[in-house]
Amino acid sequence: MNKRKLTDFGSNVKARLVELNMTQKELAKRIGTSEVYLSLILYGERSGEKYIKHIKKILNMEE
Repeated sequence: MNKRKLTDFGSNVKARLVELNMTQKELAKRIGTSEVYLSLILYGERSGEKYIKHIKKILNMEE
């Protein structure tokens, strides 16, 4: 069985969530999508094009 691997963006988001004491569930709610879809974005299984800018803004990540 293949284990999924986070993208670089996904790893950065996860690290930032820890720093901000925020859950993936909270982030998904704030960007207006499901936890599952957010996870797919973080693992590179969906582009999440329309959400990435919003994720970066909420987490105060550089463009």
